Amino acid sequence: MPPAVRFAELPPAAMKALLEDDLEGAGAVAGVPLTDYFTTDDAKYLWRFRLAQLDRDPSHAPWIVRAAVAEPEGVVVGHAGFHGAPDENGTVVIAYSVDPAHRRRGYARAMLAALLARAASEPSVTTVRATISPDNEASLATIAGHGFTHVGEQWDEEDGRELIYERPAR
Repeated sequence: MPPAVRFAELPPAAMKALLEDDLEGAGAVAGVPLTDYFTTDDAKYLWRFRLAQLDRDPSHAPWIVRAAVAEPEGVVVGHAGFHGAPDENGTVVIAYSVDPAHRRRGYARAMLAALLARAASEPSVTTVRATISPDNEASLATIAGHGFTHVGEQWDEEDGRELIYERPAR
């Protein structure tokens, strides 16, 4: 049976604690025990980016990054969310990352399924987008079979060339 995940909010106070390597404090705010994966350099870049995003527009809070908790074990296996609230066309962009200690166990697909369900439950969302490096075979395999169609490419300042995939939210 495939794994199941639920999402635990990472409020600004948790992200700020993670920037200070305070896993215990961040976990207390988030309500789940977080791992060292949440204090890597890549993760800290994400926390700074999302905190700045929330400073500019707090309406993104319900959409952005969450801790992914495996159920029923209650173990945090990574993080996932959307890049922000739906844009003017009703598009949301998914993002997920599995802690290396938990990879190759189906958690990325479980996160994707939960994100797709969240998008489908929101009437304002019409399209779900995934942007993936052409070299990221794991993420390309994760979205396969979930109705995504390759619609183009883009250049991302941080990640370089990305393939753009979309699917209807419902």
